[in-house]
Order: sequence, then C-alpha cells, then structure tokens
Amino acid sequence: MIPFTLIVIVCGECLSVYLSRVRNQSLGTKYISCVYKAVGSYVFGAAASQSLTDIAKYSIGRLRPNFLAVCNPVWDRINCKAGGYIVNFTCSGDEFLVDEARLSFYSGHSSFSMYCMLFLVLYIQARLRSQWARLLRPTIQFFLIATAVYVGLSRVSDYKHHWSDVLAGLLQGGIVAVLTVFCVANFFSQPVEPVVTQEEEASHASLQDNPSNGNHYGSTD
Repeated sequence: MIPFTLIVIVCGECLSVYLSRVRNQSLGTKYISCVYKAVGSYVFGAAASQSLTDIAKYSIGRLRPNFLAVCNPVWDRINCKAGGYIVNFTCSGDEFLVDEARLSFYSGHSSFSMYCMLFLVLYIQARLRSQWARLLRPTIQFFLIATAVYVGLSRVSDYKHHWSDVLAGLLQGGIVAVLTVFCVANFFSQPVEPVVTQEEEASHASLQDNPSNGNHYGSTD
C-alpha cells in the first residue's frame, strides 16, 4: 500500500499545483513544497502508527490462533494433568516462526492498511472538491475503506489474528490517520487558491494600466 498511497499523493499535489496557477512563486518550488509537505506528513504518520503497533506487540504479545500448528510442541513432554495454563512446553517448529506466532496483539496489517486508506480518504476529501466529483469522491472513498477492512478480515480467516486484534488495529490506524491529517498535514485548513484564467489575467493587467476615474476602494475624491 505504500507505493500506491505515495503515487496518489504525489499525483494529487502536482495536479493541485497545476490547476491553481500561483503568482509570485516559482512553479518548480511550489511543486516541491507541496509534495514535500504531503509526503512528509504521510511518512510521519506511518512511522508513528508502526511504532505504536510494535510497542503493543512486544509488550503484550498474545499467541496467534495458529500457534499450536507453528509451534508443533513435543506432546510427550507436556504434563496435562497439572491443570490450568500450560507454560512448560517445548516447540519443535522453526524458532523465527514461533517467535512471530507470539505477536498477535494487535494486527499490524490491519493498523497500517487502515492508516493508509483513511489517510487517502481524508486527502481526497480535502483535495477533490469539484462539483463533478460529488458521486465519484464517495465511491472512491468507499472502496478504499473496504480494502482496509478486507485486509483485516483476511487476517482472521488466515488464522493469523483474533478478531479483537484486528479491531484494535483498525481503530489505532484510523485514529493515527485522523490526527495526522488534521494536526500535522492540515489539509483542510489550507485555503484553496483560485484558478487564474488568461482572461482574468488580461483583465487585471488592463485595469492596472488604465485605472478608473477614482471610483475604487480607498479613493479620497
């Protein structure tokens, strides 16, 4: 999802700069500035989301649903008569896979997919404001959120996570995406710069060359 998200953001920022012809600023500088702010905000939020996920995984852990299949314990050495939780057992499976099978809470796939998709949903909401996109915008947003939810559900069907792991991951990714968009990127607080057409530029130039007879704001006559 990282390349897909970056491509959408870069193309969206370049198109936004192209459609809003900004005066008194180098066009190349404007492209670099807008792409840097958008991509930088996305990368910051992605790093924060992944950091929170790793903190939860390595501090809480939890066994995955497929832990017994991965561990393949030596049943002859397990004393089932003791009752309660069995903590003394020996795994015969691959050591790396066994360690990974202890990191179920919460789902990193769910949290990161929801972060990426919700970030794009909010980005599209802030940038795609044309009247012709009134139906296109929510359609794209629906499929983006559906993709994130599908990723989370696939982790349950693959026996890699419990449903509560997926739910916690989706919530965490969504919260980080909202905070990143509104508190870091500030997509919705940036004013939409008007599109300056050639006719408006010519009219503006003619008014400057041939001012009216003092009938304008600030006239002392």
